[in-house]
Amino acid sequence: MRSFPWRRVAAFVAALSVELLLLALYTGTEYRRSFAVTGMLKPDGNGIESDAHRKLLLHRAASVSEAIEEPNRIWGDKCSRSDIAITQGPTDPLPNGIPTYTVQIMNVCITGCDISAIHLNCGWFSSARLINPRIFKRLRYNDCLVNDGKPLRNGRSLSFQYANTFPYGLSVSSVGC
Repeated sequence: MRSFPWRRVAAFVAALSVELLLLALYTGTEYRRSFAVTGMLKPDGNGIESDAHRKLLLHRAASVSEAIEEPNRIWGDKCSRSDIAITQGPTDPLPNGIPTYTVQIMNVCITGCDISAIHLNCGWFSSARLINPRIFKRLRYNDCLVNDGKPLRNGRSLSFQYANTFPYGLSVSSVGC
């Protein structure tokens, strides 16, 4: 009569456990990396957190009827609303369960322009998490100011997190060149 091969079963279970552990560590690392906001950002000269090499979050238009404005660059020295890219995505909720969202605003001007006086359509924007007003503040209904009106240099971005029960549809209303 043969004995049951316990050593083979133990080796198989050990190998399977190691594979599952490595898969869980890899998946967790990718998940944290995709939503990392702090720690990777470096302040620029204005004290604004910027990071041009970060993976952008998915871009979603505020409404289906909203078309992306294509700039008219005959002389190459103008900037337009389409030179500002806004992306936002969900992040971990606050301890009390309120969802949080990370917003990234980036100057993607191809002619190297610095864009100032960036105003966004933002409705009745509010947040349960404090946002630095030099980075983003609501001036009145549907009018939010970015970077305290100061220029956002070409290729730079800034980001912030807000907490609310739903994400706000943010879109550029006006810019200054």
